[in-house]
Amino acid sequence: MTLDDVPRELIVVVAAVALAWALLLTMRAWLRAARTRRRFERGRAGEQEGAAVLVAAGYEIEAAQVVARYSLAVDGRPVAFTVRADYVVRRGGQLLVAEVKTGAAAPRLEVSATRRQLLEYLHAFGVDGVVLVDADARTVQHVAFDVARIAG
Repeated sequence: MTLDDVPRELIVVVAAVALAWALLLTMRAWLRAARTRRRFERGRAGEQEGAAVLVAAGYEIEAAQVVARYSLAVDGRPVAFTVRADYVVRRGGQLLVAEVKTGAAAPRLEVSATRRQLLEYLHAFGVDGVVLVDADARTVQHVAFDVARIAG
């Protein structure tokens, strides 16, 4: 059987299906990228709003987008990690890490990923405490961990 033996209509249908499939995949990738861009833009705007919320609540911003490195012992060997916090702030003589969140779920302490992130920041930055800023609700929560109980 050669290509000449295949009906032209079948070739057209197969080509149309292949083109439609390629367009569908391209459109899905474009939509996924657009959603990611919107999420990052919302986060960036939320961080700016978070700074205003912190200042209005009496916090002094020491630094933004602060990087810290720390290590954990894994099977007796140190493994280094790098984290980046939105802000390091000062209030009432305390140095604190401030994490700004937007959306319905992320700013809630019921979200385990948010709690773990705050605990990691407390450890990595060696600060007096952490604060959680809900940029949408314009609220600041000082979060205290019972470190002695966690370590014990």
